[in-house]
Amino acid sequence: MASQTITPSKNIGFTHEDFAALLDKYDYHFSPGDVVAGTVFSMESRGALIDIGAKTAAFIPIQEMSINRVDDPDEVLQPNETREFFILTDENEDGQLTLSIRRIEYMRAWERVRQLQAEDATVRSNVFATNRGGALVRIEGLRGFIPGSHISAREAKEDLVGEDLPLKFLEVDEERNRLVLSHRRALVERKMNGLEVGQVVIGSVRGIKPYGAFIDIGGVSGLLHISEISHDHIDTPHSVFNVNDELKVMIIDLDAERGRISLSTKQLEPEPGAMLKNRDLVYEKAEEMAEKYRQKLLAEAEGRPIEEEVLDIPSAFEDEDLGGEN
Repeated sequence: MASQTITPSKNIGFTHEDFAALLDKYDYHFSPGDVVAGTVFSMESRGALIDIGAKTAAFIPIQEMSINRVDDPDEVLQPNETREFFILTDENEDGQLTLSIRRIEYMRAWERVRQLQAEDATVRSNVFATNRGGALVRIEGLRGFIPGSHISAREAKEDLVGEDLPLKFLEVDEERNRLVLSHRRALVERKMNGLEVGQVVIGSVRGIKPYGAFIDIGGVSGLLHISEISHDHIDTPHSVFNVNDELKVMIIDLDAERGRISLSTKQLEPEPGAMLKNRDLVYEKAEEMAEKYRQKLLAEAEGRPIEEEVLDIPSAFEDEDLGGEN
């Protein structure tokens, strides 16, 4: 049996510098903006050390652990937990990277609200503060603003703190960090599900402006423009209505996207000026006049000639005294 000679290998020196060079050769290149996997290996009072495969452990400060406020790192992270991290800054003088979870949540939150806006979804959120301009809420962890003109509430704005409100998206702009929502539009849309053009509803006057009156119909506001009060000329709505007056009005337009309901009493007048001279007669014949209005809209939609009886204003009031209410 042949013998086998084993020649001892030469002693090859391998210094710390060689090892560092080898690490550099196979080290990943980490850049701010990258999302990497990392493992928590040390928890500290104001942050945590994370192993992401770099030569030096990366650090995540407590303020970067969540899009929401964090008082203690263990609210978010656990030892040996592996998850994704966003590289926030390049290496400092000690070769250490700064990481963030908040930035990942922030990006995904904007992606989510853009999707919700595209779906025209209604979301709910709790009001956590108010200011002179409106109310503040959080949607997917992002701070959102409800302008005062888009808050539909009978109580004072300050009393909304703590209330859970249905909301629709008005503006979603990540670049400008603007997330604007509407409570009024959400309520109007919900109310609109039970409303239709040509429908007669009962409402009360909640505000009067030079251009018209705002009518509360079941918790949402519709505008009775001055041009839709009567066929007769009106100088100001104040000469016709008082706040808290109860009215019969007809819906002439529903704009869900803008959250607006347009109303009319002019279309309910059996004769021009009847709304000013004898309001009770207008209300008595409201459904009859509304039906004529609906028939007219239907004929227009179908391209049919509008029948004369639809166009004619009833003459049933010719012998009646229209000199009643002012």
